[in-house]
Amino acid sequence: MKNKALKRLIYSLWVLLVLLSFFPLKSYSSIVTNKLRLQTDTVVNSTGFKIKTIIIDPGHGGKPSASTGHYSHGASGSYSSERNVTLAIAFKLQAAIEKELTGVKAVMTRTTEDDVSFERRAEIANENKGQLFISLHCNSLSDRTVREKVGTKRHKAVYRTVRVPDRSGKGVLILVYGLHRTREEESAIQKNQVGEESELDGGALDPNDPMTIILTNEYKRKFRQQSIKLATLINGEFVDTDGRRSEGIREQGIYVLCHSAMPSVLVETGYINNPDDEKYLNSEDGQNEIVASIIRALTSYKKEMEQVSQ
Repeated sequence: MKNKALKRLIYSLWVLLVLLSFFPLKSYSSIVTNKLRLQTDTVVNSTGFKIKTIIIDPGHGGKPSASTGHYSHGASGSYSSERNVTLAIAFKLQAAIEKELTGVKAVMTRTTEDDVSFERRAEIANENKGQLFISLHCNSLSDRTVREKVGTKRHKAVYRTVRVPDRSGKGVLILVYGLHRTREEESAIQKNQVGEESELDGGALDPNDPMTIILTNEYKRKFRQQSIKLATLINGEFVDTDGRRSEGIREQGIYVLCHSAMPSVLVETGYINNPDDEKYLNSEDGQNEIVASIIRALTSYKKEMEQVSQ
């Protein structure tokens, strides 16, 4: 989006509201309808749009980097941890993006083993004006509970309940934000997209203003469509090109996805507690293949989005 163009459009709408008394109701309605259509078209199809910044989010981490916020250490396999695997893949993806996608900068939400809070990850994405958010993770299954025979008593079997690892999970999974967290996404969009475009009342934004609601909904609709589009492209590369098993695309209430005001996906690159997947995720060939698939998807996505805006 061209920021100045949108600011002028928003300001001109408020001028129209001031001039309401000078127009018959029918004429005013027609003018506002056309103005709203023009503004929403600007949100959806920005002329000359180019993808310039992609946020890469290596999931989880070691010790917290701050005393506040929410953290999670992530999953572990038999010899490796999710936080180390995602960081290794993220560095490779950053280098590949800046090499293969001309004019695109890749920003990491963390570059060390130290963890970054969920809140800070979303802030980094928004502060850097990201146009795509890709969060990298490794999947894992919880232990199963089973009953095993431990002996007999008075000619009757005696059992106990034990927990055993469930290593049956295998393959990739792509997540987009869950609709039950829509209000959080709307708040992020208003703060980082609609609010920053406003020149009214010293930049203050009324979330109940009809114009704010309309623009927020247009951003939300656009970002959701584009999130699903990117998720579909990435999943297709994993399945059709790499021949990997996939659990498809799902909705989930992931904090960083709904608080990042941009199209966002979370990529579960494999099950780290599955021996075969763990070996693949820790190998150079496996990591390079994952990165190459994401790059192909990004290349297709970028080409399509930029052609639409021409």
